[in-house]
Amino acid sequence: MSKPIPIHLVVEDELSEAVLRAILRQSGRPFAVGTAYRRGGFGYLRTNVRGFNHGAKGTPYFLLTDLDKNECAPKLIHEWLRVPLHPNLIFRVAVHEVEAWVLADREAFASFLGISTSKIPSDVDSIQDPKGKLVSLARTSPKRDLRNSLVPRTGSTARVGRDYNGRLLEFVRIDWRLAESKRLSPSLLRAANAVETFEPQWGV
Repeated sequence: MSKPIPIHLVVEDELSEAVLRAILRQSGRPFAVGTAYRRGGFGYLRTNVRGFNHGAKGTPYFLLTDLDKNECAPKLIHEWLRVPLHPNLIFRVAVHEVEAWVLADREAFASFLGISTSKIPSDVDSIQDPKGKLVSLARTSPKRDLRNSLVPRTGSTARVGRDYNGRLLEFVRIDWRLAESKRLSPSLLRAANAVETFEPQWGV
C-alpha cells in the first residue's frame, strides 16, 4: 500500500473545498487531507499565499482560487506570489469560477436539475459568470424544492438561493465525476494532472 501523502487545502469557500476533496479522492492517489484554510475569500488567499508557499516545505498545500475577471491564470499566480513556486504547493486557478468545474459534468448536473444536457454549454471555461449561469439553469428546473434552494427569492439582492452551498455540496460529494468533467474544462484538466503527477519533495 502506498504511503499517504499529507496535504492541506487553501480555498475561497465551501464549494471550492468540496471540489478539491473530490479531485483528490477521485485521483486514485493516497492523499491524507489535513487542515482546510477557508477564511474570507480570495483576499485572505492573496494576502497569505507566500506563507503557504513557505509552509509547503514541511507539508504540501493545494491552493485553489477563481480567475474571475483576471486576464489569465499564469499572470494571477505571478502577481500573487512574486517568488518561486515551491514544488510542494499545488497552485491552481478555476476558469472563471469553480462553478464552471461543477457544470463540466454536464450529464450529471443536468440530471441533478432535471433539465436537458443541451442547456449546459460544453465550453464551460468560456462562461464569464459561471455562478450566474448555474443559477439561471436552476430557474428552469422542474424540481421546485431544488429551484427554491438555488435561486434567490424574487426581490432579493442575493446572488444565490438560501441553500445554494448545501445543495451543490451534496451534488459534488455524491454525483460529480472528475473523469467526465476534466474533458470539458482545460483549467480543471490542468489541476487534475497536477494532482495525478504530484510527488512531494522533502528537504527542499
